[in-house]
This record gives sequence, C-alpha cells and structure tokens, in this order.
Amino acid sequence: MNFDFSDDQKFLKGEARKFLEANCPTSRVRGVLDDDAKAHDEALWKAVAAQGWLGCAIPEEHGGLGLGHVELCAIAEELGRVVAPIPFASTVYLLAEAVMLAGSDAQKADLLPRIAAGEVIGALASAEGPGAVTAATLKTVVNGGKLSGVKIPVTDGDIADVAVVLASEGGQPGLFLVDLNGAGVARESLKTLDPTRDAARLTFKDAPAQRLGAAGEGFALMERVLDRAAVLMSFEQCGGADRCLEMAKEYALERYAFGRVIASYQAIKHKLADMYVKNELARSNAYYGAWALNTDAPELPMAASAARIAGSEAFWFASKENIQTHGGIGFTWEMDCHLYYRRARQLSLAIGAPRVWKERLVSHLERRNAA
Repeated sequence: MNFDFSDDQKFLKGEARKFLEANCPTSRVRGVLDDDAKAHDEALWKAVAAQGWLGCAIPEEHGGLGLGHVELCAIAEELGRVVAPIPFASTVYLLAEAVMLAGSDAQKADLLPRIAAGEVIGALASAEGPGAVTAATLKTVVNGGKLSGVKIPVTDGDIADVAVVLASEGGQPGLFLVDLNGAGVARESLKTLDPTRDAARLTFKDAPAQRLGAAGEGFALMERVLDRAAVLMSFEQCGGADRCLEMAKEYALERYAFGRVIASYQAIKHKLADMYVKNELARSNAYYGAWALNTDAPELPMAASAARIAGSEAFWFASKENIQTHGGIGFTWEMDCHLYYRRARQLSLAIGAPRVWKERLVSHLERRNAA
C-alpha cells in the first residue's frame, strides 16, 4: 500500500492551494469574523462550488465529479490551511456522506446534485446539550413522520438548509432528514469561540422528517458517518497545523532579540521541533485513515479514531505554540495567530471531543483483541 498522494492528486492539491491563496486570504476570514451579520463567506462558497469541490466524492450520476475520498482529503487539507469560513465540513463530510451511505434513490437524486452545485448547506444535529447522547438520554422524537425536540449546539445550523437529525422513533434511534426552511423549525444563533463557523440551537415542533436507512440504525449509521468525517476533518487539522508551523518559523527567522534572530535560540528550536513531530504523527494517521476510507477497509473505525485524536492534538498544540513563538504580539488582534487558535478548538469539538474518540479507539481495540 502507498500512503501518499498520486501525481494527479498532488496536482489537484497544488491547484487547490493556488486557488485558495488567491481567493481566501486572511482578510476574508476576518471579514466574516468582524461582521456579526455574516455567518460565512457566500462568495467563496459559490466559488468553491464552481470548482466542483463540493461534489468531489459524489458519483457522476448524481452531479458530482466521482473522484473519490482521497482527492477530497487533499482538498480538505488546503481548506484547513486557510481556515476557510465556509460550511464545507457540515455539508460535504456529514450531510453528503450520510445521504450517500443510507439515502434512498429518491433522496440521493434530490439532494446530491444540489449539494454538488452549492445549492444546499447541510448540518448534523445530534447533540442535545452537554455530554454524549445515548439511547437512554435521546429526547428528540419522531411520530408519524413529524419530528419534535431541541438540538444544541448545531454547527452551521443558522445557515443550513437540510439537517441530519438523530431522533427516536418508536423507541428506536434513527437518522432523519429535515428541511430547516420548512414548517416546525425555529433557530437561535449561538456565540462560539470561532464565529467564522456558525452555530445554532434548533427547536423542532412537528417538523416533517424523512428517515435515512432502516429503523433502529441511528447510532450505527451515525458512527459510520462520523468515521468518514473524522478522517476528512483530520486533513483540515493537518493543513491548519502545518500553516501554524510555517507562521512560527517565518516569524522566528525575521524577529531579532539581543542581536540574534530568535530562531537561533534553543527554546524556539524546541518549540518548532515539537510542532513538527506532532504534525508528522497526525499526517501519518490521516494518511492511514484516507486509505481505510477510500478502500472501505475493516480498519476504518480504528484508523478514523486515531486520525481524529492525532489531528486534534497536533492542531491545538501548533496553534498555541504559534502564539507563544510570536510572543506578546501573538496575543494581539492584529496577528492572524488567533484565527488558527479558534479554528483548532472548533474542529476538535465539532464531531465529538478527543476524549470521546479516545474511548472509541480503546473500545475498537478491545473488540479486535477479543475476536
């Protein structure tokens, strides 16, 4: 097996970097951050859709490019480098993957072409407050095709058109598609550490819902969706962590203290070296996850958990050390370090905290060893 991108995939990755460097400078990220009325960059969203990235892994018969998940991983890494202020993860990693995994032919024909064209923004609504949702604590219910309950927080819930909602139907957990622009849905915006990624409280009252997959498959299906999202998100985290290392290195080579560049001091060298080691560990796990995802290997649950854990830790560590390397100026609003610090925290919590994924990894390892 070859844990590296092919020449064609490297070309795609390079073109994605050129496009994002030209179309998503940090000034555009700040434009969303500083404007309370903007939840995402609509112009960038349309431009990304025009590139075909939203349909990268969607089959051609449903309006996508049909390239595969490894190509999507390459794009995800570049989006992470620029902390793109668009709902790419919620729409592509969660909604599209859920529909491709368990959607009916009618659901696929309806949603996938619109996702690929950038006409639909998605969200995953599973949490109901602090703590993991279990069959015993799941309060959102579906009766007669009508969904009622409260989900909080929902990433990109303020701007999403369609949500994948975890709910109980007849005492059995299931995943359901809900039109957030339809009847029975109320939204309340939430303030988060990273305002470039919207979040909301969604209240449902007899909202029409369509089930994904068979009855009672809710948690099993959600785990499969989250495994795919974990791998893809780990590449975003790798991209962000690498950019943090680059920023720290560039500043250390131009900043002088006591007549020497600070990069010549051992303390700074150690910071940069530690960032590099964690980044490379995260990249190794992400590549393994990409292989497992693209081949639908049995190792995917373990590979996804490892990629999620390593990616979260690398990006969080790199974002902190980047600020420290910049010293006092790193804490100021004028520097871009905080954009990555905010995104590192947001991504580490978006589909479950690292603690949850560590527990999942241990559970998978125990089951494998017991087999």
